[in-house]
Amino acid sequence: MKPLLLLGAAAAAYWWWRYRGPGRQITGAGASAAARARQLRTPLVRLATALDIRTQAEADAKNWEHGAQGERLVFKLLQDLVREGWVFLPDRGIPGKRTNIDLLAVSPRGWLYVLDSKSWDASRRLSIRAGRLYRGRPGGQLQDVTDWLGGLHRGARAVETLLGVRPEAIAVMDGPMRSGERLQFQGLRLVPAADICAVLRATDRKKLRTNRAARLADTAARVLPPYLGD
Repeated sequence: MKPLLLLGAAAAAYWWWRYRGPGRQITGAGASAAARARQLRTPLVRLATALDIRTQAEADAKNWEHGAQGERLVFKLLQDLVREGWVFLPDRGIPGKRTNIDLLAVSPRGWLYVLDSKSWDASRRLSIRAGRLYRGRPGGQLQDVTDWLGGLHRGARAVETLLGVRPEAIAVMDGPMRSGERLQFQGLRLVPAADICAVLRATDRKKLRTNRAARLADTAARVLPPYLGD
């Protein structure tokens, strides 16, 4: 019976790899994170998982998958703004760089916002101490997550260089921040996902209206192509 189970699991793993694996291109919000999860789940990893054998690759794939779900959640929340004339370009690549921008927003007034979705454990609250960002449970050990925002810094700098407009960089937190909370950290804004539409509206309302919105959106789509991964 056991050899038959092994054979069936191996066949299922191969079928997934052949017809649903990394070769099938995924596009849209969370595309590159989902693709990375699929890439990690090789036939051997899937076979091990089917046999209830834990692997680091499967654990990593789940983390990437969770991140992709967070990006899709934020993109869904932003659909009200699409109806108001905002343009959102999900999962964009930076030419010459092995990194991506989760979401680039172009407002009707012609301003840019670089959004980075973070789906983190809701029980581990965020705090800033001595110029560093930490997360942790009340009374528990704190984890320094400052460097986890490095991609947002790099993405914002790349957008300014390529498009000539300085963007607002915002980390959209799904989990560790309650509605109404706000953090400012190293030039970045951290806001809860539930508030992102209100934050973008309020921020953009304070800016001067320009006539470059359509041109900026077209240029951004051209110079920042969809990210296809490594």
